[in-house]
Parts: sequence; C-alpha cells; structure tokens
Amino acid sequence: MDDEILKTLELCPLFRGMTADHIEQLLNEISYKIVHFEKKDIYALAGYPCKYADIILKGEMVARMVGLSGKYVEVSRLKPSGLIAPAFIFAQENQMPVSVETDVETDILRMSSSELNRLINTNEIIRTNYIRLMADIQVFLTRKLRILSLLTVREKVAYMILTFSKKQNSNTILLDKSRQEIADSFGIQKFSLLRCLSELVDTGAISVKGKNITILDRRKLE
Repeated sequence: MDDEILKTLELCPLFRGMTADHIEQLLNEISYKIVHFEKKDIYALAGYPCKYADIILKGEMVARMVGLSGKYVEVSRLKPSGLIAPAFIFAQENQMPVSVETDVETDILRMSSSELNRLINTNEIIRTNYIRLMADIQVFLTRKLRILSLLTVREKVAYMILTFSKKQNSNTILLDKSRQEIADSFGIQKFSLLRCLSELVDTGAISVKGKNITILDRRKLE
C-alpha cells in the first residue's frame, strides 16, 4: 500500500495507536478499494442509506443539512483521515441525515460494513477506538445542537472566536473559512454575521483585518 495512504490512516481515529505496518497487515486481511470523486461530486444525499465504511484519504467533503425552504446549514467539513458517518454504518435506520459533496477532488478508502464489523470483532484496539469515536460524535452533536438552537448570533460569533483562540493558542486568530461558510455553519445569514462582527469591532472587543481577528478585550466576548 502507498506510504502516503498509510500515513493518513495512522491519523484515522479508527486506527489510533497503530503503526503503519500493523494497519497494512489488517487491511491485507479484508476487502477494500480506493474510490475517486471529482470536485463538487455528490457523495450522498440526505435520506440515502449509509452502505459503506469510507475513510477520506485526501481532499475534503462538506456535510450540509437542508430545510424545506432550501436553506442549508453546514454541519461539518470532512477531511483526510476522517471516517464518514460512522454512527450510521450499523444503525437500524441508516439513512444519511445530511447531504455530502466534495469540495475538492477526493479519494476515499471504501470497505463494506461487514468488513468493518470483522475488524471490530477481531481487533481489540479497533473495537476500543470505534467506541471512543461514537462517544466523541455524541459530544460533538450535543455541542452543535446547543450552538444552533440556544445561542444568539452574538453568542455564536463570540464562541467561535474564543474557540479558535484556544485552538491556535493566540489572541490573533486566522479563520480557515470564508464569511459565507462560517454563516452557513451557524445557520445564519451572512449579513447577520458581518453585522455582528462590526458591532464587536465598535465595542472594542475585537479588530478585524481580512481573515485575521484579534481579541482586544476578552471580557466583552465571555
């Protein structure tokens, strides 16, 4: 197997704690294939059954939830080493709750649910990693629900800035998304996001220059 693929799989939560050689040995014992998607290809539409255990090897996908009005909320961005929809692979009702499309050319490693089940049943490390992954998804969804349903626009933006600051360990943060992508992730209009940023600038909480935001007064965000 290609060394770059193995390096990516070492970062996959499913194989956490395993060496490249161990991962390659495990994969040699099951059936899998590499599938390529072009940019803006549809991976799955909401309501489609989740048939496979797919791991992103390179590229990026976007998961969106669409309402009856056509408005959508960006739920997450799926990047290399990520397992796609792991909570639905073995669900009795395994329909995808979101639509997923590629943002750039993307390659995935695809195995059937039965092959993943075999790995879980025969390897204790993978079994433990899968249980931990399910728990992490529960935490993520709980946090996402709180942000979307309970916080005001200002609270959502302040939460984003403080979270980025913590991750980047700096009072000056670099946004890795466009303003539209950020608005979509919060389920708000772009102009609402821009207005909120402008208000935070006016109050002296932050300064904004392009994709860089500097926290000037953290108390005004908390």
